[in-house]
Amino acid sequence: MSFFISPRSSRSATKKIVLLGKTGSGKSSLANTICGETLFPVNLSVSSETKTCETKTKLVHGHDFSLIDTPGFFDTNMPEDDLKSEIVKCIVECASGVHAFLIVLKWERFTDQGQDVINKIRSYFPDEALKYAVVVFTHGDQLPEGKKIEDFISQNNAVNDLVEKCGGRCHIIDNKYWNKESGEEYRTNQFQVEAILDTINRMVIGNGGKGYTNEMLKELERRIQEEEKATRQRMVYKRCFIV
Repeated sequence: MSFFISPRSSRSATKKIVLLGKTGSGKSSLANTICGETLFPVNLSVSSETKTCETKTKLVHGHDFSLIDTPGFFDTNMPEDDLKSEIVKCIVECASGVHAFLIVLKWERFTDQGQDVINKIRSYFPDEALKYAVVVFTHGDQLPEGKKIEDFISQNNAVNDLVEKCGGRCHIIDNKYWNKESGEEYRTNQFQVEAILDTINRMVIGNGGKGYTNEMLKELERRIQEEEKATRQRMVYKRCFIV
């Protein structure tokens, strides 16, 4: 992990935020948009630029935030077991706990792979962890004018269920086109970043100021190990069936 240390804020303790999502969903770009500068590398190719978890700490709107970028789900150049191990390692290293998980989804008609991402997140993270999660959609320029993301959540059962499990917390952002003044305040990154951080702060207060702690993280690690075991058993079964 690499660290960029900003001056300590006297207003609040540092909040640790882990970004999760599919390769190409815009995780790294979202982290840069929140930070207000390019701290995380961004690659426009189909393979993930992020191979290991990377942390940057930045003072944003009077609060210190440590943003932790993770390898993308379905990274074409990273074995599944390596991906799981890296994400678990990254989360477990947050000794004081994770204050927020940002589940990053690309705003688009959901493909089978998009559905698989949600299913994978639900299999990795118990409902208890989703009490610390916020769903953030990227590519907001594709959102019809005059509409808000909440207008469309119910149109996809998997998305709607995920957002409900996250306490209804969801936002949309555009890392490319919403950086300028717009006639619609909702469609600006400045408005959305403030809204995301406000949601995180309110969520932290609602969780008693505590993060997703080490004991909870051990349970998460156990669930992922069980998923790995089940995957290996399915692979053995398939090989036996083919033979």
